[in-house]
Amino acid sequence: MLFPIPALCGTGSGNKADPHRGGTLRLVAASSGGTLDPQINYSAQYINLLDVVYDGLLSFRKSRGPDGNDVVADLAETVPAPEDGGLTWTFTLRPDLRFSDGRPVTVDDVAASFRRIFKAGSPTAGAFYSGIRGADLCMRDPSRCTLAEGVVTDRQRRTISFHLRSPDTEFLQKIAFPHACILPADTPDHDMGNTPIPGTGPYRIVSYDPDRGMRMERNPWFHVWNLQAQPEGYPDIITYTFGVPNEAAVTAIENGQYDLFYDPVPLDRMAELGARFADRTHIEPHPQAFYAFMNVNIPPFNSQAARQAVNYAMDRRAMVILYGGRAIATPLCDMVPSSVKGHAPVCMYSRDAPAPEWKAPDMARARKLVQSSGTVGQDVTVVTSSGSVETAMGNRLRDTLQQLGYHVSLRTLTPGVFFSYIQNSSNRMQIAIKSWAHDYPSPSNFLDALFGCENFHPGSDNSINMSGFCNKEIQAIMDRAKTNTGLTEDQRLALWQEAGRRIMEQSPAAPMIEMNSVKIHSARVRNYFYTPLYEILVSQIQVQ
Repeated sequence: MLFPIPALCGTGSGNKADPHRGGTLRLVAASSGGTLDPQINYSAQYINLLDVVYDGLLSFRKSRGPDGNDVVADLAETVPAPEDGGLTWTFTLRPDLRFSDGRPVTVDDVAASFRRIFKAGSPTAGAFYSGIRGADLCMRDPSRCTLAEGVVTDRQRRTISFHLRSPDTEFLQKIAFPHACILPADTPDHDMGNTPIPGTGPYRIVSYDPDRGMRMERNPWFHVWNLQAQPEGYPDIITYTFGVPNEAAVTAIENGQYDLFYDPVPLDRMAELGARFADRTHIEPHPQAFYAFMNVNIPPFNSQAARQAVNYAMDRRAMVILYGGRAIATPLCDMVPSSVKGHAPVCMYSRDAPAPEWKAPDMARARKLVQSSGTVGQDVTVVTSSGSVETAMGNRLRDTLQQLGYHVSLRTLTPGVFFSYIQNSSNRMQIAIKSWAHDYPSPSNFLDALFGCENFHPGSDNSINMSGFCNKEIQAIMDRAKTNTGLTEDQRLALWQEAGRRIMEQSPAAPMIEMNSVKIHSARVRNYFYTPLYEILVSQIQVQ
């Protein structure tokens, strides 16, 4: 799909004489990352890419280091202060904003975009935006969603007021999250799939074939309104090639055929990169982890004992090795990574547990739990992405489950369909290996997002509670942590730790490892730009 380029390119900005401005940035991956719909896609592969195509009222600061966690004004003029004890937040839309097709951005577009989050079935609709007044109806019956009381606009003043049912201590971060991007009001209320939607960022998607690749070019209507939220890009063109296996992609980047690689670097290439390409290889901190998610609603993992057995049997040291070794990964047996406040420094599932850290699997205890669960001999299918690292992990988990007495097979799916598949309860996924990273720095991203009752949507491809877990008592603890504005930070973190402890007792997932990101690039890349939330900011990469 191509968008028409107007004769006049808006106000423009940036130094056209900058010698680093221009050229083509060439990205590569084994496969595409799923839908292009920015309110639906929840893959790490596309989250940073779409961030230079779309904007929200707020954004996270485009900055290296800890400052990249800060919320800043984007399409809104300022970051508002709460009113009515945290129940009301009023934003003022900047003037003279346009979408990439030339249409002006209005408060009507803002209101429609938030309705669309529910109508189109955004995976974070429940976790992030269900506290808006009227959202309960939107969750029950999206076709009747109006948010008339929750999102109130004033065209004359260009204001948008959000009215909440209860305070939300993380509301600004949720408004800054990419799913709250602003789209044209007439955008259809369904997943747009392979069809690009006009945005406001420095780039626009001009063509997309999920089997072959993507092409992005400059948005001719873009101008910088807040450098911290959305700076102008350096490359003129960004291309993304799909279908290049991990091993071949690493070699191609070494040889300068491509510039950046998304997929995990294969283990057998790590030593080579460290020895020959150390200046082009980056090990970056990023709160992310691999988990084995178990479906609590179908056999065999509808048994708590069976789920606990998987946690005891998990060979986390082997998973560390398969990911690349101790330099980039460590064992994890809590749902919250250690780099996030709220992590519990106690391992409930280990030899000699409870222990301050994971030591080794406890196969004897795991086998006893499987015996007591009555699930010995049942058929189990492990589902993973088809990437080399994920497949290796899946094979290891398959072997572990076989040692516990199950009949186990492994099924691998391409990354473009894998995440949607394991979210949809109709596919009856039993256990799946999936990585998860924070949306912003909070334990809620790992506890409420993945195990909150509001995030399980049976039969939907956008049900991020992949385990189908819902515990009302645990949910009440998490709700207190989210809504009680009178708590100190320590009190709030104590609630998250309590929720995390209870979730681990129920074991809807088995944490495996936490890891840093390993990024490699070609020799011609300059101004390598890594942010703590969404990793590489492609608009700031220089190839000229």
